[in-house]
Amino acid sequence: MKTMRVLEVVLVLFSLSSTGFAGEWNLLSYITNKGEDNKYGNLDFSLKNYCESWRMNVELNNIRGFEVVPRECVTYIGAYMTSTQYKVDVQLAAEESVLFLTDDFQLSGDGNDAWVFDVDDVLLSTVPYFKMHDFGGSKIDKKSFEEWMKEGNAPAVEHIAKLFHHIRGRGLKVFILSSRPEYLREATIENLIAAGYHGWSDLILRSEEDDSSCAEEYKAKERTKLVHDGYRLWGIVGSQWSSLGGYTTARRIFKLPNPMYYVY
Repeated sequence: MKTMRVLEVVLVLFSLSSTGFAGEWNLLSYITNKGEDNKYGNLDFSLKNYCESWRMNVELNNIRGFEVVPRECVTYIGAYMTSTQYKVDVQLAAEESVLFLTDDFQLSGDGNDAWVFDVDDVLLSTVPYFKMHDFGGSKIDKKSFEEWMKEGNAPAVEHIAKLFHHIRGRGLKVFILSSRPEYLREATIENLIAAGYHGWSDLILRSEEDDSSCAEEYKAKERTKLVHDGYRLWGIVGSQWSSLGGYTTARRIFKLPNPMYYVY
Protein backbone atom coordinates (compact mmCIF):
# COMPACT_ATOMS: atom_id res chain seq x y z
CA MET A 1 0.00 0.00 0.00
CA LYS A 2 2.82 2.39 0.88
CA THR A 3 4.49 1.62 -2.46
CA MET A 4 1.27 2.55 -4.26
CA ARG A 5 1.08 5.88 -2.38
CA VAL A 6 4.68 6.68 -3.34
CA LEU A 7 3.96 5.83 -6.97
CA GLU A 8 0.85 8.02 -7.01
CA VAL A 9 2.61 11.12 -5.71
CA VAL A 10 5.61 10.64 -7.99
CA LEU A 11 3.29 10.46 -10.99
CA VAL A 12 1.56 13.66 -9.86
CA LEU A 13 4.90 15.42 -9.46
CA PHE A 14 6.17 14.27 -12.85
CA SER A 15 2.96 15.50 -14.43
CA LEU A 16 3.42 18.93 -12.89
CA SER A 17 7.11 19.03 -13.83
CA SER A 18 6.40 18.18 -17.46
CA THR A 19 3.73 20.87 -17.85
CA GLY A 20 5.97 23.83 -17.21
CA PHE A 21 6.24 24.07 -13.42
CA ALA A 22 9.65 22.40 -13.20
CA GLY A 23 11.66 25.48 -12.31
CA GLU A 24 9.32 26.82 -9.64
CA TRP A 25 7.89 23.59 -8.24
CA ASN A 26 9.18 22.70 -4.79
CA LEU A 27 8.70 19.06 -3.86
CA LEU A 28 9.49 19.46 -0.18
CA SER A 29 7.01 22.30 0.26
CA TYR A 30 4.34 20.25 -1.49
CA ILE A 31 4.82 17.25 0.78
CA THR A 32 4.96 19.39 3.92
CA ASN A 33 1.80 21.31 3.03
CA LYS A 34 -0.17 18.16 2.26
CA GLY A 35 0.40 16.93 5.79
CA GLU A 36 0.11 13.47 7.27
CA ASP A 37 -3.67 13.02 7.06
CA ASN A 38 -4.07 12.42 3.36
CA LYS A 39 -3.42 9.61 0.93
CA TYR A 40 0.11 10.90 0.23
CA GLY A 41 1.13 10.90 3.90
CA ASN A 42 4.08 8.99 5.36
CA LEU A 43 6.01 9.01 2.10
CA ASP A 44 9.04 6.78 2.14
CA PHE A 45 11.39 8.36 -0.38
CA SER A 46 14.08 11.03 -0.23
CA LEU A 47 14.78 14.14 -2.25
CA LYS A 48 17.67 12.31 -3.88
CA ASN A 49 15.28 9.53 -4.95
CA TYR A 50 12.96 12.11 -6.51
CA CYS A 51 15.75 13.98 -8.32
CA GLU A 52 17.30 10.78 -9.62
CA SER A 53 13.91 9.67 -10.89
CA TRP A 54 13.31 13.10 -12.44
CA ARG A 55 16.64 12.83 -14.26
CA MET A 56 15.86 9.32 -15.44
CA ASN A 57 12.49 10.36 -16.81
CA VAL A 58 14.13 13.22 -18.69
CA GLU A 59 16.42 10.67 -20.34
CA LEU A 60 13.43 8.45 -21.13
CA ASN A 61 11.73 11.47 -22.75
CA ASN A 62 8.80 11.19 -20.37
CA ILE A 63 9.49 14.68 -19.02
CA ARG A 64 9.63 17.09 -21.96
CA GLY A 65 9.77 20.78 -22.60
CA PHE A 66 11.23 21.83 -19.26
CA GLU A 67 12.85 25.25 -19.30
CA VAL A 68 14.90 24.78 -16.15
CA VAL A 69 15.95 22.03 -13.79
CA PRO A 70 13.69 21.90 -10.69
CA ARG A 71 15.23 24.16 -8.06
CA GLU A 72 15.41 21.38 -5.47
CA CYS A 73 17.37 19.17 -7.92
CA VAL A 74 20.02 21.62 -9.16
CA THR A 75 22.68 20.41 -6.70
CA TYR A 76 21.97 16.80 -7.60
CA ILE A 77 22.15 17.45 -11.36
CA GLY A 78 25.41 19.34 -10.95
CA ALA A 79 26.86 16.49 -8.91
CA TYR A 80 25.80 13.96 -11.54
CA MET A 81 27.21 15.90 -14.52
CA THR A 82 30.60 16.14 -12.81
CA SER A 83 30.59 12.59 -11.46
CA THR A 84 32.24 9.32 -12.37
CA GLN A 85 28.74 7.94 -12.98
CA TYR A 86 28.15 10.39 -15.84
CA LYS A 87 31.47 9.39 -17.41
CA VAL A 88 30.61 5.71 -17.07
CA ASP A 89 27.16 6.30 -18.61
CA VAL A 90 28.78 7.97 -21.62
CA GLN A 91 31.42 5.26 -21.85
CA LEU A 92 28.79 2.52 -21.96
CA ALA A 93 26.91 4.32 -24.75
CA ALA A 94 30.16 4.56 -26.72
CA GLU A 95 30.92 0.89 -26.12
CA GLU A 96 27.42 -0.09 -27.28
CA SER A 97 28.01 1.89 -30.48
CA VAL A 98 31.22 -0.04 -31.10
CA LEU A 99 29.45 -3.33 -30.34
CA PHE A 100 26.72 -2.47 -32.85
CA LEU A 101 29.32 -1.84 -35.54
CA THR A 102 31.17 -5.03 -34.65
CA ASP A 103 28.04 -7.17 -34.88
CA ASP A 104 25.98 -5.53 -37.63
CA PHE A 105 28.13 -3.34 -39.85
CA GLN A 106 29.78 -4.34 -43.10
CA LEU A 107 31.49 -1.68 -45.19
CA SER A 108 29.83 -1.38 -48.59
CA GLY A 109 32.90 -0.12 -50.36
CA ASP A 110 31.04 2.62 -52.23
CA GLY A 111 31.90 5.40 -49.77
CA ASN A 112 28.30 5.99 -48.74
CA ASP A 113 28.26 4.44 -45.26
CA ALA A 114 27.83 7.27 -42.77
CA TRP A 115 27.44 8.21 -39.11
CA VAL A 116 26.05 11.42 -37.60
CA PHE A 117 27.26 13.19 -34.45
CA ASP A 118 25.80 16.23 -32.73
CA VAL A 119 28.21 18.74 -31.18
CA ASP A 120 27.07 20.02 -27.80
CA ASP A 121 27.39 17.44 -25.02
CA VAL A 122 28.25 14.85 -27.65
CA LEU A 123 31.57 15.84 -29.19
CA LEU A 124 32.09 18.94 -27.03
CA SER A 125 31.05 19.35 -23.41
CA THR A 126 29.05 22.37 -22.24
CA VAL A 127 29.43 21.34 -18.59
CA PRO A 128 32.00 24.13 -17.95
CA TYR A 129 29.43 26.70 -19.09
CA PHE A 130 26.58 25.24 -17.04
CA LYS A 131 28.84 24.93 -14.03
CA MET A 132 28.93 28.74 -14.10
CA HIS A 133 25.16 28.94 -14.75
CA ASP A 134 23.45 26.85 -12.10
CA PHE A 135 23.57 23.52 -14.00
CA GLY A 136 20.32 24.31 -15.77
CA GLY A 137 18.56 25.78 -12.75
CA SER A 138 18.06 29.09 -14.56
CA LYS A 139 16.89 29.76 -18.10
CA ILE A 140 19.54 29.64 -20.80
CA ASP A 141 20.67 33.05 -22.02
CA LYS A 142 21.16 32.31 -25.72
CA LYS A 143 23.50 35.27 -26.25
CA SER A 144 25.68 34.32 -23.29
CA PHE A 145 25.73 30.66 -24.33
CA GLU A 146 26.78 31.46 -27.90
CA GLU A 147 29.43 33.90 -26.68
CA TRP A 148 30.88 31.04 -24.64
CA MET A 149 30.79 28.77 -27.70
CA LYS A 150 32.58 31.47 -29.68
CA GLU A 151 35.51 31.29 -27.26
CA GLY A 152 36.14 27.73 -28.51
CA ASN A 153 37.31 26.27 -25.20
CA ALA A 154 34.82 23.44 -24.76
CA PRO A 155 36.57 20.17 -23.89
CA ALA A 156 35.86 16.88 -25.63
CA VAL A 157 33.25 14.65 -24.03
CA GLU A 158 35.28 11.84 -22.55
CA HIS A 159 35.10 8.55 -24.51
CA ILE A 160 33.34 10.12 -27.52
CA ALA A 161 36.54 11.28 -29.23
CA LYS A 162 37.71 7.65 -29.21
CA LEU A 163 34.37 6.53 -30.67
CA PHE A 164 34.60 9.24 -33.34
CA HIS A 165 37.98 7.97 -34.53
CA HIS A 166 36.91 4.33 -34.26
CA ILE A 167 34.00 5.02 -36.61
CA ARG A 168 36.23 6.84 -39.07
CA GLY A 169 38.69 3.95 -38.85
CA ARG A 170 35.94 1.55 -39.88
CA GLY A 171 35.59 3.46 -43.13
CA LEU A 172 32.39 5.41 -42.44
CA LYS A 173 31.93 9.03 -43.41
CA VAL A 174 31.30 11.22 -40.38
CA PHE A 175 28.82 14.09 -40.57
CA ILE A 176 28.51 16.58 -37.74
CA LEU A 177 25.02 18.03 -37.50
CA SER A 178 24.41 20.80 -34.98
CA SER A 179 21.84 23.46 -34.18
CA ARG A 180 24.65 25.92 -33.65
CA PRO A 181 24.24 28.97 -35.92
CA GLU A 182 26.31 29.31 -39.07
CA TYR A 183 28.19 32.33 -37.74
CA LEU A 184 29.87 30.03 -35.19
CA ARG A 185 31.41 27.83 -37.91
CA GLU A 186 34.99 29.02 -37.55
CA ALA A 187 34.91 28.88 -33.74
CA THR A 188 33.31 25.42 -33.82
CA ILE A 189 35.86 24.03 -36.27
CA GLU A 190 38.76 25.40 -34.23
CA ASN A 191 37.25 24.01 -31.03
CA LEU A 192 36.66 20.56 -32.56
CA ILE A 193 40.24 20.37 -33.83
CA ALA A 194 41.65 21.56 -30.50
CA ALA A 195 39.58 18.87 -28.75
CA GLY A 196 41.06 16.15 -30.97
CA TYR A 197 38.50 15.76 -33.77
CA HIS A 198 39.46 15.81 -37.43
CA GLY A 199 38.62 14.14 -40.71
CA TRP A 200 34.85 14.64 -40.73
CA SER A 201 33.12 14.87 -44.11
CA ASP A 202 30.93 17.86 -43.38
CA LEU A 203 29.95 20.16 -40.54
CA ILE A 204 26.30 21.14 -40.93
CA LEU A 205 25.26 24.24 -38.99
CA ARG A 206 22.00 26.12 -38.89
CA SER A 207 21.51 28.86 -41.46
CA GLU A 208 19.41 31.96 -40.82
CA GLU A 209 16.70 30.47 -43.03
CA ASP A 210 16.40 27.44 -40.72
CA ASP A 211 16.33 29.43 -37.50
CA SER A 212 12.54 29.40 -37.16
CA SER A 213 12.02 25.63 -37.34
CA CYS A 214 12.30 23.36 -34.30
CA ALA A 215 15.52 21.41 -33.81
CA GLU A 216 13.95 18.04 -34.58
CA GLU A 217 12.49 19.27 -37.87
CA TYR A 218 15.73 20.98 -38.88
CA LYS A 219 17.90 17.95 -38.15
CA ALA A 220 15.50 15.50 -39.77
CA LYS A 221 15.52 17.66 -42.90
CA GLU A 222 19.32 17.72 -43.01
CA ARG A 223 19.50 13.95 -42.56
CA THR A 224 16.98 13.55 -45.38
CA LYS A 225 19.33 15.49 -47.64
CA LEU A 226 22.13 13.07 -46.77
CA VAL A 227 19.91 10.07 -47.57
CA HIS A 228 18.84 11.64 -50.86
CA ASP A 229 22.54 12.05 -51.66
CA GLY A 230 22.89 8.29 -51.32
CA TYR A 231 24.30 7.95 -47.82
CA ARG A 232 23.29 5.07 -45.56
CA LEU A 233 23.02 6.36 -42.00
CA TRP A 234 24.19 3.65 -39.65
CA GLY A 235 24.10 5.62 -36.43
CA ILE A 236 23.35 8.92 -34.75
CA VAL A 237 24.78 10.07 -31.43
CA GLY A 238 22.98 12.92 -29.67
CA SER A 239 22.31 14.21 -26.17
CA GLN A 240 18.81 15.48 -27.01
CA TRP A 241 15.83 13.52 -28.29
CA SER A 242 15.32 16.27 -30.87
CA SER A 243 18.68 15.25 -32.36
CA LEU A 244 17.54 11.66 -32.78
CA GLY A 245 13.89 11.79 -33.84
CA GLY A 246 12.00 12.87 -36.92
CA TYR A 247 11.13 11.34 -40.24
CA THR A 248 14.66 10.35 -41.32
CA THR A 249 16.77 8.58 -38.76
CA ALA A 250 19.54 5.95 -38.75
CA ARG A 251 19.79 2.21 -38.27
CA ARG A 252 20.61 2.86 -34.60
CA ILE A 253 20.39 5.90 -32.35
CA PHE A 254 22.50 6.40 -29.23
CA LYS A 255 21.38 8.90 -26.59
CA LEU A 256 23.96 10.43 -24.25
CA PRO A 257 22.76 11.69 -20.86
CA ASN A 258 21.91 15.38 -20.58
CA PRO A 259 19.49 16.53 -17.87
CA MET A 260 20.70 20.16 -17.89
CA TYR A 261 18.51 21.53 -20.69
CA TYR A 262 15.83 20.51 -23.18
CA VAL A 263 15.99 21.44 -26.86
CA TYR A 264 12.80 21.44 -28.91
